[in-house]
Amino acid sequence: MNENRVWLITGASSGFGRALAEAALGRGDRVVATARDPGRLNLAADDAVQVIALDVTDPAERLSAVDQALARFGRIDVLVNNAGRTQVGAVEETTDEELRSLFELHFFAPVALIRAVLPHMRAQGGGAIVQMSSVGGQVTPGFGAYCATKFALEGITQTLHDEVAPLGIRTLIVEPGAFRTGLFRPDAAYHSQPMAEYAQTVGPTRDYVSGGHGLQPGDPAKAAQAILRALDADEPPLRLVLGGDAIDNIRARLDELTDELGRWEDVGRSTAIDGA
Repeated sequence: MNENRVWLITGASSGFGRALAEAALGRGDRVVATARDPGRLNLAADDAVQVIALDVTDPAERLSAVDQALARFGRIDVLVNNAGRTQVGAVEETTDEELRSLFELHFFAPVALIRAVLPHMRAQGGGAIVQMSSVGGQVTPGFGAYCATKFALEGITQTLHDEVAPLGIRTLIVEPGAFRTGLFRPDAAYHSQPMAEYAQTVGPTRDYVSGGHGLQPGDPAKAAQAILRALDADEPPLRLVLGGDAIDNIRARLDELTDELGRWEDVGRSTAIDGA
């Protein structure tokens, strides 16, 4: 990829977004750092940095952010869809409004930003799209709505990968485990109204989120370096799993899926039309 890349990063005020912005600047790249409250970015605006206020769920603000980035730097080499929040609640506890709101933030907004930058990446002959997903995009009980948004994002990104790879555009799904970001901050983690019937199944997850801020084992700065390494690779992965907890959980889930597929394979194969 371009030696001096231009990054457009959503949710850059903290966590992975902030770490990626700092890592990119540290290697001499240029960064368009966005956040709903740009005052929280604490990035000095200079020749390498553009700070933009962006609520990713606002269509006009999305298009404006892309236009401003292009006007300032002339190109966008890396789009990082990072803006997001935690949602805790059983499926029955989650309201339609809560579910739709989370899909707007985690799925529809990133897809809209992808569509906005793709014409420019195609015209310049390359680029990269980084989707900040989660181990919840593979497995995590107790995060029904959250997992659903990440499953959807990963599903469309797998398709996108095959569509844009011949155009020189890379796609990277990042699946972190528990990292010391602001995702579990009391003012950031959203909890649906709890029901007593789910205290045993969802209660431990709710307790983990409520008491887990600042105790996560993962280092966002190291995650940012790992993402840079993946983007720099001659053959980058489609998925980058970060953290020993995420790797162990996903491997266990894949083993379960493989076992289940084997146990029900005969039943699945028995559905063919006779003689076909």
